[in-house]
Amino acid sequence: MTRFGYTLMTEQSGPRELVSYAIAAERAGFDFEVSSDHYSPWLTEQGHASYAWSVLGAVAQATERVGLMTYVTCPTMRYHPAVVAQKAATLGLLSDGRFTLGLGSGENLNEHTVGDGWPGLETRHEMLAEAVEIIRELFAGELVTFRGDHFDVDSARLWDLPEDAVRIAVAVAGERAVERFAPLADDLIAVEPKAEVITMWNGAAGAPTIGDGARAIGQIPICWDPSEEAAVQRAHEQFRWFGGGWNVNADLPTTAGFAAASQFVRPEDVAESIPCGPDLDKIVEAVSAYWEAGFTDVAVVQVGDEGQQRFLDEAAGPLLERLRAAAPS
Repeated sequence: MTRFGYTLMTEQSGPRELVSYAIAAERAGFDFEVSSDHYSPWLTEQGHASYAWSVLGAVAQATERVGLMTYVTCPTMRYHPAVVAQKAATLGLLSDGRFTLGLGSGENLNEHTVGDGWPGLETRHEMLAEAVEIIRELFAGELVTFRGDHFDVDSARLWDLPEDAVRIAVAVAGERAVERFAPLADDLIAVEPKAEVITMWNGAAGAPTIGDGARAIGQIPICWDPSEEAAVQRAHEQFRWFGGGWNVNADLPTTAGFAAASQFVRPEDVAESIPCGPDLDKIVEAVSAYWEAGFTDVAVVQVGDEGQQRFLDEAAGPLLERLRAAAPS
């Protein structure tokens, strides 16, 4: 059965609001909640970038049922992988085993802040593979010493570990990334509903099978509002960067860069890629592309802080009913 999630967007809401939304999302019936992990918003208009791990620690204590997840953390530049392992293990304990560690190769926007530059894609993938290896070893609870091409670990051990190891999900897109990371991960993350990614993953040597123990977790922006005009305006203000695609977005270093890259994006262009307005059936149709492609989990992003609580109070429950009625069992 398809599982439906809610996204805690650290770029568009403050930390206290995010915890409040997390509680409301659990009450509304979402199965899981994912959090972005950024140092900067994409656009100045979004206006926030709180520390995801503090937010998730609070959410773990404020909720009881929903799964929790980073979507996604880059464990290679702002954070050393040994530190990511410690944070993830702690969240695994605080959440009573509800936490999944979502990992990716990062975006220049967030990772350049520590002053180490921005490597090419192949180097970033090498770094991510090493990081996953280190995190896995530390999750085993033994003393770890590691000497790699990109990272060293010296006599490190995690002293507080959950009974069951935290699951690791890795964001992938192309064939080379799938081949490299599918055998290293428990679950797949992808931001486009492409069936070929699922097929490549299931065909990769040593990869866990999607739908048979492994999850494929997608994400889709929506902008619900009783007024379609208001929804389109908000989506354009907050999410006009979205259409650039991962290859462009990963390399832009600043909010000014995203503003320049999206300066000619019109509201109607955004409305073509993000379902906007009160029509829940239009949202269901957009989300259905993920389960039709073979995804097991889909998290929605309700765009903008304005109207977020109203979405959770008025629209989330009926939307979940329609999604579950339409999705394959």
